[in-house]
Amino acid sequence: MNTTANTTIVRNVRPLGGEATDLLLRDGVIAAVGPGLSAEGATVHDGRGLHALPGLVDLHTHLREPGREDAETVESGTRSAARGGYTAVFAMANTFPVADTAGVVEQVQRLGEEAGWADVRPVGAVTVGLAGQQLAELGAMADSRAGVRVFSDDGHCVSDAVLMRRALEYVKAFDGVIAQHAQEPRLTEGAQMNEGTVSAVLGLRGWPSVAEEAIIARDVLLADHVGSRLHVCHLSTRGSVEIVRWAKARGVQVTAEVTPHHLLLTDELVRGYDPVYKVNPPLRTQADVEAVREGLADGTIDVVATDHAPHPVEAKDCEWSAAAMGMTGLETALSVVQHTMVDTGLIGWDVLADRMSHAPARIGRLAGHGEPLAVGSAANLVLVDPAARWTVDPEAMATAGRNSPFRGTELPGRVVATFLRGRPTVLDSGLVSA
Repeated sequence: MNTTANTTIVRNVRPLGGEATDLLLRDGVIAAVGPGLSAEGATVHDGRGLHALPGLVDLHTHLREPGREDAETVESGTRSAARGGYTAVFAMANTFPVADTAGVVEQVQRLGEEAGWADVRPVGAVTVGLAGQQLAELGAMADSRAGVRVFSDDGHCVSDAVLMRRALEYVKAFDGVIAQHAQEPRLTEGAQMNEGTVSAVLGLRGWPSVAEEAIIARDVLLADHVGSRLHVCHLSTRGSVEIVRWAKARGVQVTAEVTPHHLLLTDELVRGYDPVYKVNPPLRTQADVEAVREGLADGTIDVVATDHAPHPVEAKDCEWSAAAMGMTGLETALSVVQHTMVDTGLIGWDVLADRMSHAPARIGRLAGHGEPLAVGSAANLVLVDPAARWTVDPEAMATAGRNSPFRGTELPGRVVATFLRGRPTVLDSGLVSA
């Protein structure tokens, strides 16, 4: 895509839902903020009725490339990200080959640069091949052109306590963070859904909450012991929220994320055996949904991350037991968070900006993103129509995956425009061609 940034004025827009003003974008930065701005040759966009937010940052995206281009590519995934208001995504390591070397993470970074729809920051694997046996080349990935600072075996838990301790110790040298997929493997062997009343009725092997909570409890103690940074991926249970809250009160360097689907959906949806609702970690109970919403509101949970996990049609259009786990999320995340958190009065738009932009950029040590909408900040921003209503149609999405759990659901809030360093990637809710 063309990377030339034109001078742009967005008129009468409301930053973080506040008072209406104008934004002047020039040379990739916000050059001025105030009413009645003008600039010779500027492209002017009417922002009346729209909220301006810093460009969203997703700390947990599966772009699938290299190796699983049948499910998604960096090109299609970042087009989807732009449509969802994202200006940066962190690409998880479970590709083929696994992103466990400097060469692979640099390849992912290059593919993102060539696509140009959003900045792509690779996540490096913690262990070689995600096998949980030996540490990957953490230092080499950190020193590479990709500058990796987040490491995760997502999809697999680093279940060996000694290996997890070594990883936490290792990344301290370059201010890295270990993002743990909290799933005790012995407690979830063969599990198909959340363990509870619904699993008992359906006869499906249950996935107990304690399998997540036990790993989080162990890892916050390890992080405290070695003085390192721990990030908890896709937290999903009431007990997990309580453990993270306790750890933060103790001063442990722990952060946590929740997905949009865990903010809204419950295991009751599994009663129809529709594989679109099969996900890791599984959909939990209404009590868990309420707990994670409360945790996100009070700051116990730092980040909303999509865990965008596209799959080919055949991986979901099959019987429940054979179906792949995962849901798409990049193009629905902002609307789901507005629906569950903003429209319910739990948080304001300023807090949404923190949880979906500022905090993920800070945790991932990503410069130039998650910055205030102020003079001198990078011109990475999204314009949202909070009053719009739209019905989710996976066939109309930019992602190659069609496995959205929100198919046919009416949601509030529509991304109208996305700007990456002042250059529009989305205008009038459509992608902008080069």
